[in-house]
Amino acid sequence: MTKELICITCPNSCRISAELGENGTVSVSGNLCPRGEIFASNELTCPKRSLTTTVRTVFGDMPVLPVRTAGEIPKEMIMDAMAVLSGLVIRERVKCGDVVVRSILDTGCDVIATLDL
Repeated sequence: MTKELICITCPNSCRISAELGENGTVSVSGNLCPRGEIFASNELTCPKRSLTTTVRTVFGDMPVLPVRTAGEIPKEMIMDAMAVLSGLVIRERVKCGDVVVRSILDTGCDVIATLDL
């Protein structure tokens, strides 16, 4: 399987071709720096994404609170994480950076507030 990617790890925005071999090895070309090879390998074997969304609160002055993951979670878990967060209601005041959900879906990645509530 060959995939064409645009690397997002540095300002070069390299157009990378990455191929996943039958034995699981990744062959990368087109990268101008070593980070491109790491990016392409991760994208082919275990793509991850940051998640940014809002959750409901009980406070009339701010009915929703913006949140994000403190790191990246596996791409295939994004919709499940959104389902968890859609059912969440914040019932106490939090500060920017406070953990709203610890280790969402047992990923080891916390969901944190991005604004004071």
